[in-house]
Amino acid sequence: MKQIAILGSTGSIGQSTLSIIRKYPERFRVASLAAGRNTDAAFEQCVEWRPQVMSVATEELASSLASRLKAAGVTGIEVVHGTEGTVKVATLRCTDFVVSAIVGVAGLEATYAAVQAGKPVGLANKEAMVAAGEILTAAARAKNVPLLPIDSEHNAIHQCMRAGEKREIRRLWLTASGGPFRNLPLREFDNITVAQALKHPTWVMGRRITIDSATLLNKGLEIIEACRLFDLPPNAIKVTVHPQSTVHSLVEYIDGSILAQISVTDMRLPILYALSYPERVESDLTFDIASLGQLNFEPPDFERFPCLRLAYEAAEKGGAHPIALNAADEVAVEAFLDGKIPFTAIPRTIESVLQATPETHPATIAEVLALDREARQAAANEARRFAQHASTAR
Repeated sequence: MKQIAILGSTGSIGQSTLSIIRKYPERFRVASLAAGRNTDAAFEQCVEWRPQVMSVATEELASSLASRLKAAGVTGIEVVHGTEGTVKVATLRCTDFVVSAIVGVAGLEATYAAVQAGKPVGLANKEAMVAAGEILTAAARAKNVPLLPIDSEHNAIHQCMRAGEKREIRRLWLTASGGPFRNLPLREFDNITVAQALKHPTWVMGRRITIDSATLLNKGLEIIEACRLFDLPPNAIKVTVHPQSTVHSLVEYIDGSILAQISVTDMRLPILYALSYPERVESDLTFDIASLGQLNFEPPDFERFPCLRLAYEAAEKGGAHPIALNAADEVAVEAFLDGKIPFTAIPRTIESVLQATPETHPATIAEVLALDREARQAAANEARRFAQHASTAR
C-alpha cells in the first residue's frame, strides 16, 4: 500500500491522480494534500479522503476550512497553509510517493523538500525542472530517489528508455500537436484572439499550458526538462509535429531502431505508470490500434513558433536562462489572456527578457526564486511596453 501526497490536489492532474487512487484502493492511499485556494474542493477532498494533512494557500483560508471541517464533524485532519504547509504535505513521514502538480514555480520548494526527505517524486510540473532541474537532479542522485515524469511526453520517453542503456541512445523525439495555429498564415497571427488560442485540437488542459501549446513554448520547456531528466544535451532532443497526438514520444537508438510509446490521450495512464513504477498495473485505459488511421510527422516551423528557438537557446546557456524563459512566459501569457497584449507579443516579451538575463548558475532554491522574481518584473515591464504600443496603434 503506497501512501501518496499530492501537491496541487484540486487541479486537473491532482484530480486525475485521485481518480487512480479511487480505482486502486488496494494499492494506493491518500496521505496528504495541498489544494491552494480552492477551499470548496479542499473540503470535499477532506471529507472523502481524510488526509493526515491538508494545506491551503493562506492562514485565513486554513482557518475557514478548519471551521467547516469541525462543523461537519470531520476530525483528525491537520490544516496548514502557505509554503511551509505545502512542504509539510510533501515530507510527511508516512508518505511513500509525492505527486508534484502545482503549476509554475509555486511548488518548487516543496518538491525540493520531498527529494531531500528521500521521497520518490512524480513530476507533473515541468516548471520545477526548467527552473531548478540542475539542483533537483543533483539532490535526487545524492538521495538515490527517482524523479518520475508524469508529463505524457517524458513519461513516454521513460517507458521507451527501459528497452536499452543510456549509452545506446542517439536522440529523443518529443511530439507536438502543433496547436490550433499550425496552418494559420503568419500574417494573421497578430489578430489571434484568446478564445482561438484556448481551443487546443487534442488535449483539455489549463489556460496557461493551452496557450503555451499554441506558441509551442510548452514543447520548449519540455526540451529543457528532457535535458535535465535524462541527462542529455539540447542537440540530442528533437521536436516533431504530430497532429494526431497518438505517439507521445520516441527514442532513437544508435543502431537505427526507433521506439514509440502509443496510448490513449488520457493523463491517468502516465500517472498510473508513475505511481506503480517499476511495476505495470492492469487498467482499462486501452487503445484501439485499428483507430490509428494514419500518422503524420513534420518538422516544426521555427518562424511560426519562435518560442521553440528561444527555448533551445535557453537550454544551451542553462543557469538563469531557463528560469527567465519560464518566468517571462508566465507573465506574458497572463497579459495575453487578460487582453493586454497581442499573441505575437508573447515571444517578443520572452526574447527581450532573455537578452537582459545574466549568465549565472544558481546554487540554491532561494537563488532560483530570486532570479525568477527578477525575470517576472522584467517581463511585466516589457508586457506593459507592448500593451502601450498596441493601445497607441489602435
